[in-house]
Amino acid sequence: MSVSTHGLRVHRGPQMLRAAVELFSSMRFAIALLTVICIASIIGTVLKQHEPINNYINQFGPFWAELFRAAGLDAVYSAWWFMLILLFLVVSTSLCVARNTPRILVDLKTFKEDIRAQSLKAFGQRAETRLGETPEAAANRIGQLLVSGGWKVKLQQREATAGGSRPTGAGWMVAARAGGAHKLGYIAAHSAIVLVCIGGLLDGDLVVRAQTWFNGKSVFTGGGMIADVAPEHRLSASNPTFRGNILVPEGGQGSVAILNQADGVLLQELPFSIELKKFIVDYYSTGMPKLFASEVVLHDRETGEQVPARIEVNHPASYKGVEIYQSSFDDGGSKVKLKAVPMAAAAKPFEVEGIIGGPSTEITNGKDKLTLEYAALRVINVENFADAGAMTSGADVRKVDLRHDIESRLGAANKVNKPKVLRNIGPSIGYKLRDASGQAREYQNYMVPVDTGDGQPVFLLGMREKPEDPFRYLRVPADEQGSMDGFVRMRTALGDPDTRARAIERYIAKATDPKRPEMAEQLRVSATRALALFSGSERAKSDATTVGGWQAIAEFMEVNVPEAERERAGGVLVRILNDVLFEVLNLSREGAGLAALPNDEKSQAYLTQAVLAISDAHFYPAPVAMMMTDFTQVQASVFQVARAPGKSVVYLGCLLLIIGIFAMLYVRERRLWVWLTPDGNATGHATDNATTATMAFSVNRKTIDSDREFEHLKHKLLAMNKTEPETP
Repeated sequence: MSVSTHGLRVHRGPQMLRAAVELFSSMRFAIALLTVICIASIIGTVLKQHEPINNYINQFGPFWAELFRAAGLDAVYSAWWFMLILLFLVVSTSLCVARNTPRILVDLKTFKEDIRAQSLKAFGQRAETRLGETPEAAANRIGQLLVSGGWKVKLQQREATAGGSRPTGAGWMVAARAGGAHKLGYIAAHSAIVLVCIGGLLDGDLVVRAQTWFNGKSVFTGGGMIADVAPEHRLSASNPTFRGNILVPEGGQGSVAILNQADGVLLQELPFSIELKKFIVDYYSTGMPKLFASEVVLHDRETGEQVPARIEVNHPASYKGVEIYQSSFDDGGSKVKLKAVPMAAAAKPFEVEGIIGGPSTEITNGKDKLTLEYAALRVINVENFADAGAMTSGADVRKVDLRHDIESRLGAANKVNKPKVLRNIGPSIGYKLRDASGQAREYQNYMVPVDTGDGQPVFLLGMREKPEDPFRYLRVPADEQGSMDGFVRMRTALGDPDTRARAIERYIAKATDPKRPEMAEQLRVSATRALALFSGSERAKSDATTVGGWQAIAEFMEVNVPEAERERAGGVLVRILNDVLFEVLNLSREGAGLAALPNDEKSQAYLTQAVLAISDAHFYPAPVAMMMTDFTQVQASVFQVARAPGKSVVYLGCLLLIIGIFAMLYVRERRLWVWLTPDGNATGHATDNATTATMAFSVNRKTIDSDREFEHLKHKLLAMNKTEPETP
């Protein structure tokens, strides 16, 4: 029996109903639905799900972001059309199974022993020989051999004829079949699809959405404290199916999970509360988490029972039908102390304290009024220093750069995967500064200085305009005390006209001969102009946009120096400026009661980095850089809590799918017929103890193995060797 691909044909009722039943029950329709689901799943895998709309706008633009939102592609697996397709697939596949199962079961019980003897000669695999025993004895012997080999056998006695209609005595038909599990594999595989889809519907958002449609629940789109959210946005603890996230800080408790929806969130009440006693995290040398686990106590909200548990990745806890998974970890409200480092001439230093994720702080520095938002504290930051100059962003230990790992191993045959030099560069603070218009920039500053490979430790001050951009870093040198004070003092001294004048006079006294006052005056003019431009107190031209730094020097030379002389003049000006800035540095140290730096290689390395930092600081978009001076870390666990009644259904479906596919691919359905008749002599009369045997073999998928099995059956049942010729 071949499985039909057309649908169930109903002969009564309206034509439209009959056509719909035939369509829904056809295998072609089910395959089409399955193809659409596969395509939608690919989209849901490639496109990040449940992201804020601004993330899609930044990545794809307003048009595509709105299109994705309208089509539900940002939440494929909970989209109404995806659920509808799953429902139709369940109906279609169920009808296919219901239509074909009765015929398959009937076919499994049928031996087809009534087949005509003449029809056996039409089979491709057949054999004929003479046996030295009666037909009845041969039938019993062959039947027993087949039964011992795992075949199911049925014997039939009927009248045998020869030469058309001349009777020759009683003949025996041996009909056997094996491999019936092949057809059962069809039922198992298609039933598995139904079960997996039903499990998906049960564990998906269908039940949750139904409560928003029929039970008066609505999605919450506002903000504030969880305790202040109204009851219409909360689902009861008896909700039969849900999947959400809950963040619990160390020493705290949580009993409400957040269910992300396409247009907001719903709050799911749990029948217990989770108290996080201790969070444990261990790292690889790469800085990636090797183990993170949570030691918790589950408090039953009805009985007050306390159940201790340990939750690890791939080792969830279960209580009252709710599975608790270790999903991730985050900051639980760490306390940080920050010190503002002036980056603009009018800025002043100050100190603030805050809590990560807590209330923001309004700061006023000069004319700027900004809102300081405490975004993230990272205690471990591992960077690759194999190519230190290429470092553009800090590594988040919560993420794995899978794309980088794959690209480092694929591509051209001559690609060399450079060895990594991994180093933990210490804690960092992430924050945002939001202006009066609501625009915010994100900053990430490291707490301790880092040696990037040139021997001069620097503080890394990162900044980016958009979340998808990498951080760009301002490198501020650390002084001999390991602080930024030396840089701040030098920058402050550079902004003081009296200090600049004193530095120029010191430089002239060292660089010129007292007997040549005219040369000293020329040098004074050049040094004064260069230092004023570099400090930002003077501009190269009235409409210049650049204020200070090497860019101001470059603009000045473009305006005042002919192109042919710029290279020579630039070299002279750079040497003069470096020497004068060295005097500024020492004057700033003297003002702080520190000894002057000697003019050696180490001092020059510090000066070079300080000059570059001062030049780049003119482009720093904030008047101050917030440096972390102390912190008290509070860890938090992110748990995924789920009540999934469809999980067992999906597991059963997966088991049936494995069994069904194995049966359809590796089990061959075979049928065998042996027709035994008394052997007749030339006169047409039967000969005692002589039988003519005709054997035919049928298999649903002909392979080399089936040929070998046929040869084996010929030898075993009919005592025919492989080289023995068949009787014509």
